[in-house]
Amino acid sequence: MSEPMDKVTASVKPPELLTPHQSELKRVFRTLLLSKTAVFGAIVFGLFVLTAILAPVLAPHDPDQQNLERRLAPPIGLGKEGASYEYPLGNDNLGRDILSRLIVGSRVSLLVGISVVAMASVAGSAVGAMSGYYRGKFDNVAMRIVDVWMAFPSLLLAIAFGAALGPGISNLVFALALASWVVYSRVVRAEVLVLREQEFILAAQCIGATETRIITRHILPNVLPPILVIASLQMGTIIIAEASLSFLGIGVQSSVPTWGGMLADGREFMRQSWWMATFPGIAISIVVLSVNLFGDGLRDALDPQLRKR
Repeated sequence: MSEPMDKVTASVKPPELLTPHQSELKRVFRTLLLSKTAVFGAIVFGLFVLTAILAPVLAPHDPDQQNLERRLAPPIGLGKEGASYEYPLGNDNLGRDILSRLIVGSRVSLLVGISVVAMASVAGSAVGAMSGYYRGKFDNVAMRIVDVWMAFPSLLLAIAFGAALGPGISNLVFALALASWVVYSRVVRAEVLVLREQEFILAAQCIGATETRIITRHILPNVLPPILVIASLQMGTIIIAEASLSFLGIGVQSSVPTWGGMLADGREFMRQSWWMATFPGIAISIVVLSVNLFGDGLRDALDPQLRKR
């Protein structure tokens, strides 16, 4: 009787052991999958990112190629004379293909949005973590700078920095990052002030762990959830800010196709050629909505209070 029992016991595999971080990641991922709006937002935003990556392949025409014979040609489906399936969204005031300019312009908006969020989150989180951990003079000086920074509207600061630095994608990214890092600093500082009094931080200090190791290995991983939520929700704001600066002529050079630049070009032709400004406006609205839907789902998945309900 012992041999069959031994075989059965040997065939049963022990359950997979997961670390607390692995189990938490699985729970967050499972919660996100159960949220239809978050999944929809992630899919739509992913399609925009894929379109931006493959823009040179997907664009049917050169976005800068002018065809004055098709100047202000309407899109298909309106029953107007001059519409062509070769240019499904019509042409602008210089005869350029609107669809191609939308596809290529997505690269600038998404590149700026992702780059600004990455720079602002790293810089703001670093300042907030050091301010909350060290406190004292560094905390007082850093938080007074943050208070002064937050006294000005972020878009106004971005306009000021953008005008001072001049046009260009790199200057635009730097200007928007300078205007938006303070949000991360405030949130991370508040989280660190609570975490530094926890027992596992005191235990790390007792065994001789350096301050740098405590901040990078024990504190920052625990403040990552609010950073991710802020980053996901701020992405839409940055995309709108980039379009606003490009609309004002402060952001990217006019020779580079951008959604904000297309809006600026189309404002003079709204009555007779409304499609010039309508299609880039729709693109901006859809990508911002998709990011916000995913951000809301991520916030709900990472919120411990909502998790208990």
